[in-house]
Amino acid sequence: MIEVNQKTARDPLLRVEDLVVEYTVAGKTIHAVSGVSLEVARGETLGLVGESGCGKSTLGRAVLQLRQAVSGRVLFDGQDLTTMHGDSLRKMRQRVQLIFQDPIASLNPRRRIGEIVAEPLVISGVKDARKRQEIVCRVLSAVGLDPSLVVGRLPHEFSGGQCQRICIARALVLNPEFIICDEPVSALDVSIRAQILNLLEDMKSRFGLTLLFIAHDLAVVKAVSDRVAVMYLGRLCEVGPSEQLFANPAHPYTALLIEAIPVPDPDMRPAESVPVGEPPSPMSPPSGCRFRTRCPRADQRCSEEIPELRPMAPDQFAACHHPLIPAG
Repeated sequence: MIEVNQKTARDPLLRVEDLVVEYTVAGKTIHAVSGVSLEVARGETLGLVGESGCGKSTLGRAVLQLRQAVSGRVLFDGQDLTTMHGDSLRKMRQRVQLIFQDPIASLNPRRRIGEIVAEPLVISGVKDARKRQEIVCRVLSAVGLDPSLVVGRLPHEFSGGQCQRICIARALVLNPEFIICDEPVSALDVSIRAQILNLLEDMKSRFGLTLLFIAHDLAVVKAVSDRVAVMYLGRLCEVGPSEQLFANPAHPYTALLIEAIPVPDPDMRPAESVPVGEPPSPMSPPSGCRFRTRCPRADQRCSEEIPELRPMAPDQFAACHHPLIPAG
């Protein structure tokens, strides 16, 4: 039960190819994800960041096929999830799990914690009740909870941080290889965030996990991610190693997000070069570069030509006609 994945090669465990996800609301189309391509290597943590409404959570759900894509492919360990249905997709989902943004809302208030954590085992076909109980107790202990004090209680009896630990246990119970963390600390107090982030790092090392960490807080993403992908209005702006991207951002939007990170220094003035206005509506995104309506470097080319991701530095890519650093 829960063994470390022995595959250590840096081949992509997850590959998303030109993924397009759209919604229809009141007869209008919302362009949530528009041609996104990315890879996540075995054993790494890829941070996915951007403003609210940029499509990052939709992308995570589309990976799990909780949201059907209009086009594109999602390859997990070489298998295309977009072509799977029924039992084959259900079995594949045992290897890919999701931690939801709101830990309390994602737990059934009428069911006891032992039943909630054991439910994935029931669905996957583990019929031996004693074996299910043993596995549940092990994962609860792994996330820092005493099973004897937890399994018989209801979700409302726990704090937000404890509920998130329960959600992490539920995600681990099937021994997955890949976990999508959909803003797992955004609903928690600052002091509890550090505990959950440390727990995720410990679980990743202990169980050989690969993580897609979705957040809008760049400071949090920097702390946990090996690489970072920046999204804006459904498109990728920049992808690169975490330290390198934060030290030398190539896309103006990435630079503005980094400048907006609060600094605990009362003598330091906040950054003034913030984006102008609100993001455009995903129902009618701008032509060309979608960030051009808020970008200080935009020109006519930005309105006519969609920028593609291109190399800026080793392992760093940006989709910008006028990057902040010269293309390498």
